[in-house]
Amino acid sequence: MAQAKKSSSVKVKVQKFGTALSGMIMPNIGAIIAWGLTAAIFMTPNGWFPNAQINKLVQPMLIYLLPLLIGYTGGRMVDDERGAVIGAIGTLGVIVGTTQPMFLGAMIMGPLSGWCLKTLDNACRDKIKSGFEMIYNNFSLGILGMILAIFAYFIINPVMMWGSHWASVGVDAIIRVHLLPLANIIIEPAKVLFLNNAIGNGILVPLGIQQASEVGKSVLFLMESNPGPGLGILLAFMFFGKGSSKSSAPGAAIIEFFGGVHEIYFPYVLMKPSLIIAAICGGVTGTALFTTLNGGLKAAASPGSILAILLVSAKGSYLGNIVGVLGAAIVSFIVAAIILKNDKGDGADLAAKQKEMESMKAESKGTKMPSEQSAHDSVTSYKDIKKVIFACDAGMGSSAMGASLLRDKFKKAGINIPVTNTAVRNLKDEPGLLVVTQEELADRARQKTPDAMHIAVGNFLSNPKYDAIVANFKALTQVQDKPKSTEKKPANGSLEGIDFSKVKEVDFIRHDQHIGSATMATNLFENAMKKAGKKTPVKAIRINELDDDPSHLVIVTPAAKKNLAVRYSDIQIVVVDDLLKDKKLKEIIDKLS
Repeated sequence: MAQAKKSSSVKVKVQKFGTALSGMIMPNIGAIIAWGLTAAIFMTPNGWFPNAQINKLVQPMLIYLLPLLIGYTGGRMVDDERGAVIGAIGTLGVIVGTTQPMFLGAMIMGPLSGWCLKTLDNACRDKIKSGFEMIYNNFSLGILGMILAIFAYFIINPVMMWGSHWASVGVDAIIRVHLLPLANIIIEPAKVLFLNNAIGNGILVPLGIQQASEVGKSVLFLMESNPGPGLGILLAFMFFGKGSSKSSAPGAAIIEFFGGVHEIYFPYVLMKPSLIIAAICGGVTGTALFTTLNGGLKAAASPGSILAILLVSAKGSYLGNIVGVLGAAIVSFIVAAIILKNDKGDGADLAAKQKEMESMKAESKGTKMPSEQSAHDSVTSYKDIKKVIFACDAGMGSSAMGASLLRDKFKKAGINIPVTNTAVRNLKDEPGLLVVTQEELADRARQKTPDAMHIAVGNFLSNPKYDAIVANFKALTQVQDKPKSTEKKPANGSLEGIDFSKVKEVDFIRHDQHIGSATMATNLFENAMKKAGKKTPVKAIRINELDDDPSHLVIVTPAAKKNLAVRYSDIQIVVVDDLLKDKKLKEIIDKLS
């Protein structure tokens, strides 16, 4: 037990370290891609369209812009804006006087500079006399920044140059003796255990940038971002899986391969741990093909999508990159298929493994998963909400997809409220804000935005709370802003007041808890309509999918009537005691066209 606890503690420390490195790299991936595309297209003489003038941008971006951005971001993570400024100053001391890209040096000096300034502020700020705050703020940062830049120039710079040189020599040696594919034996399990940030962003991306700056491309960018192994596993579930894992695999495969959200296949591996063998075999195969067929990228592919890989592929490397991804998918598919065909389980525990994955992800961020009873929802009123923000750890990937899903639901429901996504660390407290975040990040989100309203979800990609958000916004609009219809409504569910000449559709309300009864009622009513020769469409739909007009005749039970009346004012409602055999149902059929 003690050994297991110690092992878990080590893993958590590595995960936290990886998260910190990722926090510096991920916000700047766009800048890294900008440098990579500029080099790939305009670099002289090997670009697609060589241009000597535009080529002058490549080296300054690599040597100055990217390390300074990383140092700025690292300092900001520690001490907000003051930390960001001093992080950039300290980083400059590392990069001056060298032609090597000092990414590792920036990842050291950025947070270190921010920490030094924060420590100084904590020690001195309470001692500053009133009226002297500004002079302290400006000169403390300026003087300490100068000292740190000098320290970085004379101490950190030589150490980083020596370390970067030998790291590059080591990588080149491993590639020459064709041992690089063996690294995937570590990388693939690490991805499932959420150690990928430490390996990918902490090691492979900085080394890949250095290699790309020297030879024009790097296979290191492909080792962790290759979507092939995950695609193969999900395809195997499509053909040989069981239960919910089989039915959900096609959608997951599209998201993983084209969207680049690799974590969507992790629960499938956790459900059948032996599938890690398939992931390893696919990863090793992919890297072997990349190196053999001269594959490589000009910059990091983030997210790990086939589209991102094609966009930053180096000239002359498209064949190697495509074959490597497809080869990885084929091998992982074959191995996973063999494992699944011999599996005796029923595939019913996918949801449990998704929950376990969320717990592991929470652990990687140094937080705890809240129980269902201690949900972090704090929504009490929607009337003042002007913006919805999805917040995740990196501000990309899953939060972007969650925002897209809710944005689409808002569009269909006619709700005109902006929905965006960001990283938790970048949240700003502002009026009229609704923050949707993962349960394990809810406490951090509340600390950053104490005046906002919060909703915590277990999974950004699929959550019933989105429907509840839509329903509440729609109800608010219709109850507060829309004038009530003056038409006479039927009392107590009678058919008096129902204008059957306007009815163009009969609806039964489908609830997640009672989906079976609503579906059965719809089928029975539809069959009775056909026997009576009536052609009015009959549907089972969710409450927030209704159009508020009298062409909809909605049949509900007394328990559902109140919820329906709050949201809609113009639809026509008939209340029945039993959706399956109430006598009013036959009367309705007789009056419909």
